[in-house]
Amino acid sequence: MTIGILAEHRYNPLERRVALVPESVKRLVERGFRAAIESGAGELAYYADELYAQAGATILDRDALLARADLLCTLTFPAAIAAEIRSGQTLITLAQRWKHTEPIAELLAREVRILALEQIPRTSRAQAMDVLSSMATVAGYVAALIAAEKLPRFFPMSITAAGTIPPAECVVIGAGVAGLQAIATARRLGAQVFGYDVRPAAQEQILSLGARPIAIDIGTTDTETSSGYARQLGPEQLERQRQGLAPYIARADVVITTAAVPGTRAPLLLTRSMLDAMKPGSVVIDLAAESGGNTEATQPGQDVTLPNGVTIAAPLLLPAQLPQHASALFSRNLTNLLLLFVTPEGIHTESDDEIIRALVLS
Repeated sequence: MTIGILAEHRYNPLERRVALVPESVKRLVERGFRAAIESGAGELAYYADELYAQAGATILDRDALLARADLLCTLTFPAAIAAEIRSGQTLITLAQRWKHTEPIAELLAREVRILALEQIPRTSRAQAMDVLSSMATVAGYVAALIAAEKLPRFFPMSITAAGTIPPAECVVIGAGVAGLQAIATARRLGAQVFGYDVRPAAQEQILSLGARPIAIDIGTTDTETSSGYARQLGPEQLERQRQGLAPYIARADVVITTAAVPGTRAPLLLTRSMLDAMKPGSVVIDLAAESGGNTEATQPGQDVTLPNGVTIAAPLLLPAQLPQHASALFSRNLTNLLLLFVTPEGIHTESDDEIIRALVLS
């Protein structure tokens, strides 16, 4: 059984991470697996080929790796090289089927098995394998740092001989993993933080991080799915939500939006009129840019500055901006998952295990 790791940065210019780090490769090799690494796969995350070789991996070029690997592990769906994946191989990745419908259908037609990491159940047993939560943690942290860099003001309160500078006011919308990490990081940087989530249960989590929860009556409390994600709201509920957020957005120096509903377009939370009412120099970081964005002015992958001086940043693949630790976290999650259904003798996706059943695409 050979596990193959590609140099994803060669076909995805935004990527700097690697799916398995040398520490995880060593763990797998010690259990009887073979590992093949494309030369340079970890170089942008500061994991040199020599470290992989020391861990027991074979260093190959891409063609040789694709010919040898039984199981390919990637961070994001390898659409650019999907045609090179051969029949009978297994691909484990963040597939985002809604985004890559055609290439996934073509691979399945060629009898390539695909396991979609975003479908890992939100259960206590699956926590150690939950790559989405790990990457959301990284994204929330980086979002707060980007906001601090772009804001033309201090984050913390500063008492100086020239007078007192008040702390920046930061509003974080969405208190999932990314939002909570953004709240925690903004608090550490000294900002006064407000948090909002449509799920009532999130209020306590916001409070526990020292932020002030925003309460809005949207006319229903049925806002959470059985898997713990926010439920998609109707037009009337969304409008009530925007009205409740508007005064907080108008006062904010920084707004970080993280609201997303899996498999659908991100909800539109900040209208153009809400953005126009913000203070000059204020910054919005939209973490939902990859699924359409939470603001009317979002341009995925770009920074947009409005006539009133408000900047909307919509970074893509944000975890790749912290490649070393993002790779390490992804790698640990992935290794825990691999050891659940892969042995040195083969890949066992026909298992009755609830986690494996949830991952396999058909």
